[in-house]
Amino acid sequence: MVSLLSDIKYERRSRRLIYETDFWSVEALARFMDYSVTLSKLFNIKEEYAKNIITLLDEGNTIPFIARYRKEMHGSMDDQLIREFSEKLEYLRGLDKRREEIRELIKGQEKLTDEISSALDSARTLSELEDIYRPYKPKRKTRASVAKERGLEPLALEIIKQENGFDPMKYAEEFVDEEKEVNSAQEAINGAMDIIAEMLSDNAEIRKRLRSVFRRSGSLKSVAADDEKDSVYTNYYDYAEPVKKIAGHRVLAVNRGEKEGFLKVGIFIDSEEPMDIINREFDKGTNALCSDILKAAGEDAYTRLIFPSIEREIRAELTETASENAMKVFATNLKQLLMQPPVKGKTVLGLDPGYRTGCKVAVVDDTGKVLDTAVIYPTHSETKIAQSKKKLLELIKKHNVDIISIGNGTASKETEMFAAETIKDADHTVYYMVVSEAGASVYSASKLAASELPELDLTLRSAVSIARRLQDPLAELVKIEPKAIGVGQYQHDMPQKRLGETLDGIVEDCVNSVGADLNTASPALLLRVSGLNSTVCNNIVAYREENGAFNSRAELKKVPKLGPKAFEQCAGFLRVPESRNSLDNTGVHPESYAMAKELLKLADYSEKEI
Repeated sequence: MVSLLSDIKYERRSRRLIYETDFWSVEALARFMDYSVTLSKLFNIKEEYAKNIITLLDEGNTIPFIARYRKEMHGSMDDQLIREFSEKLEYLRGLDKRREEIRELIKGQEKLTDEISSALDSARTLSELEDIYRPYKPKRKTRASVAKERGLEPLALEIIKQENGFDPMKYAEEFVDEEKEVNSAQEAINGAMDIIAEMLSDNAEIRKRLRSVFRRSGSLKSVAADDEKDSVYTNYYDYAEPVKKIAGHRVLAVNRGEKEGFLKVGIFIDSEEPMDIINREFDKGTNALCSDILKAAGEDAYTRLIFPSIEREIRAELTETASENAMKVFATNLKQLLMQPPVKGKTVLGLDPGYRTGCKVAVVDDTGKVLDTAVIYPTHSETKIAQSKKKLLELIKKHNVDIISIGNGTASKETEMFAAETIKDADHTVYYMVVSEAGASVYSASKLAASELPELDLTLRSAVSIARRLQDPLAELVKIEPKAIGVGQYQHDMPQKRLGETLDGIVEDCVNSVGADLNTASPALLLRVSGLNSTVCNNIVAYREENGAFNSRAELKKVPKLGPKAFEQCAGFLRVPESRNSLDNTGVHPESYAMAKELLKLADYSEKEI
């Protein structure tokens, strides 16, 4: 079991995602692996909890809903842990689905034996399954297949037997046939060696042992593609580090250097162990003539077939592990940014700094509504600076601005110094704060921004976003694709689908942990609420516009296409401050209202005191 869990981490996610849909039924797969037992050990939880989570997921419950409202069924695991649990469950199901596919494919060739079937049942990873299937997998034309077509397989099998007194060259003369393009005994031997090399390459046990050797003793090495060219990758122009020790950021760095043409990268191993493993497979030492042929075939198998394949696998594993770790850092940074405390009830003036095109200004009220916009030039001439100061003071006074939000991009420092000096002359106390403007330009050019702020120029929309993200970072940042917020390294080098899934999960968890006001939330924010899709979100907004503010959570049931299941999943995460039922503005789920009211009575509190 421990070995299974350690081996799982070496699987490439891109391969396992092939199997994430159209799974066999749990009942059909149960005879291969009891997922609850495996997952309970992997996550160190009770087997009962693992079974409950599997059931809840299979019933279509969302991860935020399971984490928040079914705690008693899983021991209060958080949403991130349940998300990992779900991914491992998908992996195990995909593994068993592929196991049966391979079994049927081999059976269809009438080559399935009890030994092969047992090996399939014992395989713990997709790599092991594919190694077992390799000899039976339809191949393109290879040197070995050509040699078999020329009738040289019997010669290869006799060489492998290595019987005493057997002369391979003499026997090879029997296979000389000009019609089959075998013109000499040596050509026959060469063809037999090609067959033996492919047999060695297709040996699942050899590949498994060689992977272990490379993971333990291999090193990643990079050299300059051109020593004369200068680049940011000079530290990697002559670089090597053990596979088992190399840091993820260095893996991603050499990958990028290779992609940009500055580096040549490969795996190497300073050991005879790989060849020893291969030679031990066939060489019995009973016939020197056959031994020489088998060693030559083994060396050819290693250098031409096995090594390039395993090198690709090891590099893929390193990249996958590095990407996963980088995405975790990205996710942590994103969560910290999204979960910054909001500045509620304040009129905010947003400044989007700039040099040549000036500093864009937008004033929004405490609900985020745009009150005014302008463009000032605080980094130009003295005259322009004076005019900018006058304009800023006018806006502060006119709209009774409480706080200035300054983007941290180009010219941010100069704009901050300008704002700090200007507010000294304001007619009331004004504060300022520098905020991240990551993704503001992406938002300003989006369809969502065009629909929200159709009357504003693209550049002024950025200033509005900068102002709003101080008021409510989460509500504003959900409008931007997480990858565009830019809080991680090498994000463009990572698997984009996987990165998107990871960051979307973080955004979803953040939104649902905070909750959303049903009467003010934008479609972008509602879309992140558990159980809602884009159609339902648009229907909620349309219902709100047509019928006015929602007066209760129960009124959600009137929204078109929002069925009982969707209501169950989303209701607890939506707040209705206007409701007469105080519980509608809490994290208490409607299914627990009766129990909550009984608890209030026992504690001698009224609903109004909530």
